Amino acid sequence: MRIGIPKETKNHEYRVALTPPSIAELVSHEHQVIVEKNAGASIGFTDKDYVQAGAKVEKDPQKLFKGSDLIVKVKEPSTQELSWLGPEQTIFSYLHLAALPKTTSALIKSGATAIAFETITDAAGRLPLLAPMSEIAGRLSVQVGAHALEMAGGGRGVLLGGAPGVLPANVVIIGGGMAGENAAQMAMGLGADVTMLDINPNRLRTLQANYGSRLKTLHSSKQNIETELKRADLVIGAVLITGAASPKLITRKHIRAMKTGAVIVDIGIDQGGLSETSRPTTHAEPTYVVDGVIHYCVTNMPGAVARTSSDALNNALLPYVTKLADMGIENALRIDAGLRAGLNVYRGAVTHKAVAQALGKRFKSPAKALGRAEIAEITKVNEVA
Repeated sequence: MRIGIPKETKNHEYRVALTPPSIAELVSHEHQVIVEKNAGASIGFTDKDYVQAGAKVEKDPQKLFKGSDLIVKVKEPSTQELSWLGPEQTIFSYLHLAALPKTTSALIKSGATAIAFETITDAAGRLPLLAPMSEIAGRLSVQVGAHALEMAGGGRGVLLGGAPGVLPANVVIIGGGMAGENAAQMAMGLGADVTMLDINPNRLRTLQANYGSRLKTLHSSKQNIETELKRADLVIGAVLITGAASPKLITRKHIRAMKTGAVIVDIGIDQGGLSETSRPTTHAEPTYVVDGVIHYCVTNMPGAVARTSSDALNNALLPYVTKLADMGIENALRIDAGLRAGLNVYRGAVTHKAVAQALGKRFKSPAKALGRAEIAEITKVNEVA
């Protein structure tokens, strides 16, 4: 299979979808890999490194797209890249289509197959390709939030860990999943007073058992959210509903009631954001102020630590790319139910229910799109084997 690795075009996005060691593995499986010139140069992966791994380097991104069967990216395709996609191609990347109606419409029109990293599941129902970036975004949220709280960042001049004789900052985390837990670990490590809100009582029990009195836990009710926001110095929004738009749990009224100079880091902004006042920002201009509250809403947070993020992503991503290339796109999707959960758009149809609901599009089940009878037959053969 011909696999294309374009250079990312999003503002200050330096990650690369596949590193040279991953390329070498794919080449050993007799696949052809085409990498755009300087795709990994910003994080220390030179074109020479890719050539030595067995890849071909291509200067023209359009030729790369047109000459590839499977295009592996980090972030969603740009308007220009979307124009290069056709029915014969598959795009495999973080897509977050529930917050991107124009991108979704363009993918539908192209007839291409679009598989989203963030909705692929494993046997336990977890999100293996979202997990590494959620871990990094959770950790980064505290780092960038601490900086924004400084006077130079526009914040109220509060140190997360406080000082002898001075109380620590109040950090409120809404969402107890992978990103939220990693944010809590970082905030507690810096000595902050940390409160976690989540709607799942079992998750709260697990967090309490793991961290004891260092972490306060609360049910994520409207009243508890309102109370905690008023006392918060740093708020981290970390709620995820797989494939769907983020719920707006923080209202404009809540923002007005918060401390002047408090900070919100909205990790879920690539799914639309947790606050009514959230809007996408970039690493070039990461923050803005609404009613005295600093908002950090960068849609590609892990891109700030692109070398770490690329290595972490590759650890999880390579097995999926290898399966798609070795088995062929449609066969792999038919055989692997977890991979099939990543199918968001296929031959002009939206094939992820949460995306379809968020955008008001007609939904076509992946099983129906791929051929329900064929999937059933493959499942039967595998069970017999």
